Amino acid sequence: MMRFTFIVFLFISGFTFAQKPVPELWGTRVHDDAHVLKPETIEALEAQLKAYEDSTSNQIAILTVSSLDGETIEEYSLRVAEKWKLGQEDKDNGVLLLIAVDDHKMRIEVGHGLEGVLTDALSSRIIRNEMAPAFRRADFDEGVTAAITAITKAIGGEYTANDSSEIVELSTTARILIGLGIYAFLGIFAFFGLFIKGGWGWFMYLFLTPFFSIFPAFVFPLHLWYVPGVSYLVGFPIIKWLVNQTTWGKKLAKKFEEGGGSGSGGGWSRSSSSSWSSGSSSSRSSGSSFSGGGGSFGGGGSSGSW
Repeated sequence: MMRFTFIVFLFISGFTFAQKPVPELWGTRVHDDAHVLKPETIEALEAQLKAYEDSTSNQIAILTVSSLDGETIEEYSLRVAEKWKLGQEDKDNGVLLLIAVDDHKMRIEVGHGLEGVLTDALSSRIIRNEMAPAFRRADFDEGVTAAITAITKAIGGEYTANDSSEIVELSTTARILIGLGIYAFLGIFAFFGLFIKGGWGWFMYLFLTPFFSIFPAFVFPLHLWYVPGVSYLVGFPIIKWLVNQTTWGKKLAKKFEEGGGSGSGGGWSRSSSSSWSSGSSSSRSSGSSFSGGGGSFGGGGSSGSW
């Protein structure tokens, strides 16, 4: 029994020591342990958060770390918030903004009392719209400042930023994917047209011309919409002529012709239809001592990455 107890003690002790330590609060609201914020930014944020607490009693703190050392950001963020006891004891109105620079992760940890106004959805939106774009540019000063401003506005019911930028990005991505699919499909028929002898090859050329001329307007930027159509109109005849002048082109055209069994036109129609069917530390310059008010947290908030 004593051996078992000793082993359990060693296991628990090892797990405890393996956890990333939580820094002391040291009387400040901004802890730049990763050293990514400018001194003037830290000073401005410290003053902004102090003025905000004085007017609302809500406590917001910032912590940047270089790495989470293998711990999840949700676990570490909750441990920091619980140790610092952000927010008033009777209101639980604390917020922690945590950024792990080397891990490219961030989290907004929200106290019980603010979960109704600073919701998980709003926290996620702030991370996506305010923090991630700036962090991708390595502009942590802008990203953290924008996040704090958005958090205070969200708590006051004034944050109205939507996901319009994300919707546009998704829409653009969807249009590109659709366009690539369409052009791949058209490209198959254009490829066949290059090797089909006689009038059928040029019929395919004329038949596909409107598609290569119209679809770019829905896929490419307005100033580039004409590029695919012009490239097809000029490039197809040139490539077809080169194919007919080369040995390998003639061999490939002959295989297309022989594959149909009865003429070039019939060969193309049957083969194509077969294909279709299978187919820092902390700032000390604020001049006022800051300490947690005894607030509690329950895991509310949101995490993200960049």
